Amino acid sequence: MNPNRNEPMADVRDMYMAHANLRREISLMPKLIQDVAPGDTKRAEVVGEHASMVCGILHQHHEGEDLLLWPRLSERGGAEAEAIVPTMHAQHHAIEAANAEVSRLLPGWRATARGGAELAAAFERLRAALMEHLATEESQLLPLAEKYVTAAEWKEMGEHGRRVTPKKYLALITGMTMYEGDPEVIKGVLAEAPLLVRLIVPIVGRRAYAAHAKRVHGTATPQRFSTPAR
Repeated sequence: MNPNRNEPMADVRDMYMAHANLRREISLMPKLIQDVAPGDTKRAEVVGEHASMVCGILHQHHEGEDLLLWPRLSERGGAEAEAIVPTMHAQHHAIEAANAEVSRLLPGWRATARGGAELAAAFERLRAALMEHLATEESQLLPLAEKYVTAAEWKEMGEHGRRVTPKKYLALITGMTMYEGDPEVIKGVLAEAPLLVRLIVPIVGRRAYAAHAKRVHGTATPQRFSTPAR
């Protein structure tokens, strides 16, 4: 059943912000791994922890779409959804397979700093699958979400992500996502939060990511990979 047209519909601009985070961190990963000297387990642990967190973010992001977005679009979008939702499912499966391969190789490299070339190549395959998927989702899927998903339903995906994210990473992941975010979009995401949260979260999140990026990437301002929202 289609939503009541009197309800506000999804503002999908925050998805571009989430996608920019994934594009950046996964695109930078192969070189991060290649730059770790064989046997340098201290550096491998720093990069490996970051890699594990990023792979978790990717999995949780797609889990939310699988559970809360694709079914609604399939139910409401008719031929428009039939033309793209199966592609989204197939791409998610391919990305999960690549993510699983990375996750299989990561612990051994993280512990020994050996086998970096194989792990970097696995991340490159994950990157290629993800880039194709994000571009397709942005050009073909998000316009349908604006038509068929309400603002309240869209918000459920963000709530799902917060529920499944380990609390120790919440501030950091918030800062990671905001790094390439439009200030107006960030303001909208926080609009319903208490005033103190709206004031504090952007500051704490940005500081957390700046410190983390300096440790992982060697700079508080790593290369940006965002695609501007329409």
